[in-house]
Amino acid sequence: MKKFITLVGLVLFSISTFAQTQWKVDPYHSSLNFYISHSGISIVNGNFLDYTGSLSTDGEALKNASFNYTVEIKSINTNVADRDNHLRSVDFFEVEKYPNMSFKSTKMTATDKPNEYLLYGAHTIKDVTKDVVFNVYYGGTAKREKGEKLGMKAETTINRFDYNIDHDPAASGVGKDVIIVVHLQFAKQ
Repeated sequence: MKKFITLVGLVLFSISTFAQTQWKVDPYHSSLNFYISHSGISIVNGNFLDYTGSLSTDGEALKNASFNYTVEIKSINTNVADRDNHLRSVDFFEVEKYPNMSFKSTKMTATDKPNEYLLYGAHTIKDVTKDVVFNVYYGGTAKREKGEKLGMKAETTINRFDYNIDHDPAASGVGKDVIIVVHLQFAKQ
């Protein structure tokens, strides 16, 4: 009887292990973008150029998926070198002290709309970790010569002051709310 229970346990463990599909971010077909108001009258946008990320799914379904990413903050790009250097400084990200930001999901749930999900997780910038929720739009999967791909878009808004990015405390020049829009294509591993 013990052998039978052990065998059943091993089979169930194997099934659950093989049911998980692993995906890796394809940086050539992905982008991590942000938008923030400037002087209350316009929007400045930018992105991060160096990042890694992975996704674990049940087959191709996003429900109950797990996702994480790490971003090298020094790769910030707003197409204005002086502004990028200022964003890397102690006034904003302090990249010498805090070189990375990260996100680690805690759960993903389907909404009542087709191909739309809520992704919950812990977002860390500098020495602060906050819970955030991304709205996720699932683009589907496609088989290509170099393997299977999965696409999605995720959006959220954070308050930069929550992460000790407190230059311009009145937010008269640089807004407080940062819109994050992530376009991701994953390669099946």
